[in-house]
Amino acid sequence: MRTVLTALRSALFVVVFLFWTLVPTVAFLWILLLKQDRIFGAIRFWQASMTWLTKVVVGIDYRVEGAEYVPEGACLIAAKHQSAFETCLLNVLFFNPAIVLKKELTYVPVWGWYAKASGLIPIDRKAGMKALSTMIRAARAARDAGRKIVIFPQGTRVRPGVRKPYKVGVAALYQDLNLPVVPMAVNSGLFWPKGRFLKKPGTVIIRFLPPIEPGLSRSAFMHQLEDQLEAASDELSARAG
Repeated sequence: MRTVLTALRSALFVVVFLFWTLVPTVAFLWILLLKQDRIFGAIRFWQASMTWLTKVVVGIDYRVEGAEYVPEGACLIAAKHQSAFETCLLNVLFFNPAIVLKKELTYVPVWGWYAKASGLIPIDRKAGMKALSTMIRAARAARDAGRKIVIFPQGTRVRPGVRKPYKVGVAALYQDLNLPVVPMAVNSGLFWPKGRFLKKPGTVIIRFLPPIEPGLSRSAFMHQLEDQLEAASDELSARAG
């Protein structure tokens, strides 16, 4: 009976998600003519309302731990990526973040216009070193504007307990921007699994870890980031399980 109820709620959520994505996306095209902070306000409203709908329809709530580790102003957030849930939350957690995302997403009809207008940082993963240079230039501009830069170090969603290599992009930003890096661990994949229809009720934990300060070598930074972020995410998943 519980599985049937979960399936029904998941099916309803698909309808709600599509409706509350397509309608505002088209209806509010005019905001693309406004300043970036106004665009951010609209996106934040959508994400906050979608987070509320996720809680009401499928029973997925969230809790933040370690918020005191996130400094005011510019910093680099290295976020574990397990689910679409945290991507629907980033503009609620941070003010006008510059999110690093794969360039292909900016080609999505209409949505890509919002991505570009809100100052996200697209990266062409096929362009090699040129892509890194482009990303760094955009990240410098975001830093100078006092924005937080969010990057998923593994570059894709990874299911809980699965290991995938960390990409060089996060190390390049760490060495160039001279900013503290705040690791962000999650266990969202337990409740909104990658590639799965069923969404399970529960509380997603977003845990910020103590910042990694500038000055480490590339290899030392990458080892510290991966060790801490994987250990924290594994602990959150084990606790929820």
